[in-house]
Amino acid sequence: MHVMSGVTAFLSVFGAVRLLSLPWLCSLLGGLGLCMVWRGSWKFIHVALRTIRRDLMCLVVILRVRFSMYRNLRNRSTIPALFGQMVKLHPDKPALIYEATGEIWSFKELQERSHAVAHWALTQGWAEGDVVALYMESQPLMVALWLGLAMIGVEAALINHNLRQHSLLHCVRVSGARAMVFGTEMREAVSEVSGSLQPQMVLFSSGERDNEQKLRSLQIQSLDALLDRSPKHPPRYTLRKNFNDRLFYIYTSGTTGMPKAAVVVHSRYYRIAAFGFHSFGLCHDDIIYNCLPLYHSAGTIMGVGQCLLFGLTVVVRRKFSASRFWDDCVKHKCTVIQYIGEICRYLLAQPVHSSETHHRVRVAIGNGLRSSVWEDFVQRFRIQRVGEFYGATECNCSLLNIDGKVGACGFNSRILPNFYPIRLIRVQENGDLFRDSQGLCVPCLPGDPGMLVGRINHTDPLRRFDGYADKDSTNQKIAHNVFKMGDSAYVSGDMLVMDEYGYMYFRDRSGDTFRWRGENVSTTEVEGVLSRLLGHTVVAVYGASVPGVEGKAGMAAVAHTGGQFDLDAFLIAVQKALPSYARPVFLRLMPSVDTTGTFKIQKTRLQREGYKPQDASEKIYFLDSRAGRYEAVTDELYNAIMEGRVCL
Repeated sequence: MHVMSGVTAFLSVFGAVRLLSLPWLCSLLGGLGLCMVWRGSWKFIHVALRTIRRDLMCLVVILRVRFSMYRNLRNRSTIPALFGQMVKLHPDKPALIYEATGEIWSFKELQERSHAVAHWALTQGWAEGDVVALYMESQPLMVALWLGLAMIGVEAALINHNLRQHSLLHCVRVSGARAMVFGTEMREAVSEVSGSLQPQMVLFSSGERDNEQKLRSLQIQSLDALLDRSPKHPPRYTLRKNFNDRLFYIYTSGTTGMPKAAVVVHSRYYRIAAFGFHSFGLCHDDIIYNCLPLYHSAGTIMGVGQCLLFGLTVVVRRKFSASRFWDDCVKHKCTVIQYIGEICRYLLAQPVHSSETHHRVRVAIGNGLRSSVWEDFVQRFRIQRVGEFYGATECNCSLLNIDGKVGACGFNSRILPNFYPIRLIRVQENGDLFRDSQGLCVPCLPGDPGMLVGRINHTDPLRRFDGYADKDSTNQKIAHNVFKMGDSAYVSGDMLVMDEYGYMYFRDRSGDTFRWRGENVSTTEVEGVLSRLLGHTVVAVYGASVPGVEGKAGMAAVAHTGGQFDLDAFLIAVQKALPSYARPVFLRLMPSVDTTGTFKIQKTRLQREGYKPQDASEKIYFLDSRAGRYEAVTDELYNAIMEGRVCL
C-alpha cells in the first residue's frame, strides 16, 4: 500500500476541506480521484464514494476545533477567561435557567456570582492547586462554584450526590480536598461521614438550614451568607495556570469498582464542548434542556460548556423526570435536549402526551442511545437530528456520529485513517491485548470486535491523556508498543465493532462480554433486544458461572413491578429474536435494577448473587431446555444445578 508523506497528507486534508465549498458532485469526483491515486482499489473507491461527504464534514470540524485550541494554547486561555468574552458579547442574555425555582441567571449575574466565589476562596487562604469537593444536586450555584474557584486556580472535585458512606469518603480522600461544599439536601449523608473526614477538613453548606443546631454542632459554615457578603467585582489575582493545566476532577461511574477521579484540564473542557457545538449544528441562540447531573461530564461540559464558551442558554433541571421532560421543553422553548444511557428508553416507556410533539426541539445530543430504540425515539418525538457520540471524561479517542447513522456511536475514516489515530485492536480471551511476533498490537478488520485505543501525544491537545488523580489508575489505562514500537496509547476498556464504511458500534465494556456454548455473547446487544420485547423496561444481562460447565450461562435481571409476567410468551419472543446461545438461561424478576446516577446499569451485585433465590419480592427462573419452559428456581433446583444434576 502506498504511504503518503506528511506533506502530501497535509495537502490532501487541505484539499478535502476546500472540496466542501464545491457542489456535491464535484466533491464526489474529487474523492474518487483521491481514492484512485491512493489505493487503486475499486472496492475502496466504492467505500470512498459512500463516505467522503461524511469524512470531509468531520475534517472541517476537527480542523476548526484544532486551530481554535492552538490559538487558546498560544494565548494561555482558561475557561473563566473564555467565559468572560461571552459576558462582554451579551451580558443580559439568560445563561442558566433553574427549572426547580424558575430563577434566571444572566451571563453577567453568573460572572458576578463566580467572582463572589473567587473572593470567598481567597479569604480562606486557598492557593492554586488546592482542591475543594462539591457535593450537591444539580443547580446553577454548582456552576458558579467551580467556575469561581477556577478563577484563582483552585480545583473542584465534582462528587456524585448519590454516593454515601464508604464511596463518598473514598471520593473525598482521593481528591485530596481541603474543604467540602455541600447542599443542605445532602446533610444526612455528610453527617454520616463527618467523623471520618480529615480533622482539618472545612465544611460549608448551601441551601435551607432547617436544622441549624445540628449544622452548628458539626461546625458547618453557611456558604450562602459568606457569598452574600463577598464582592461581585473581579478578584485582583493573576492566574498562573494556562490552557493545559487542571480545571477540576470528574469521577468515573464506578460500575466496575470504586470511582476514579479523572483529571479535566482547561483544554479538555474546551475540546469536548467545542466538538459538540460544531459537530451537531448548534446555534448561538439555541436553548438546551439539561436534566443530566452536573457532577458528570455530559451535564457540566457538553451541556453547560455550550453556555460558557458559545453563549447558549441552558435550562438546568435538578433531576431527570420522564413525566415532566417534554412539558419542560415546551415551557422553556428548548431547541436542544441532552440524553445519556437509558433516558431515551425511559421517555419511550411514558404514556403518549400532547407536549411530546408540540415542542421546538430539533437536536438530541448524547451517548448510549441503543439502536433498538433509536428509530422509535426519533419518529415518536419528531427529532430532526441525533448527535450521538462516544467518549469518556478522560479518553483521547472520542467518536462522533456526525451524519446520524442509526446505531453508530461514531466513525473512523477509511480514506484518511491516520488523520485521527485511533484503532480497534484484537483482544485475547483473558482480556489482554493480542500482539504479533514483533510485539505490536494487531488491528481488527471490519466486522471483528476489538478494544478501542487512542495514540497518546502530550504535545497535541487532541491526543493528550491526563489520567486520574491516582497515578496507578493512570498507568493501568496506558499500553505501550501499540501502533509502533516505543509509542503509548490510552486503552478505553470498551469493545466496539467497525463496519466496512468505518462506522463504529458499541458492543460492551471490557468484561461484560461472556462466552457460552463456544460463542461470544454481547450483553449490550441482548439487553437491547430484551428491553424492546418487554416494552422498553430496564434489563441487565450478564454471565453466571455454573459449576462444571464451561463458559458462563446468560442471565437477565428484569425490572418488573407487580402484574403477571407471561413466561411462555416471553420465551417464544426470545426464541424468535435471539440465537440459542444468547437466550437467558436464568431470569430474575425484581422490583428495580440498580443504575448509576447517569443511568448506567450496575451489575456487580447481580453477578455476585447469581441465581440463588434471594427474597420473596423477587423471582428467579431457569430455562429447562428439555421441557421448553422457564421453571422457578427453588432451593431444591438450585442445589441440583450446583451439583451438576441438571442438564444445561
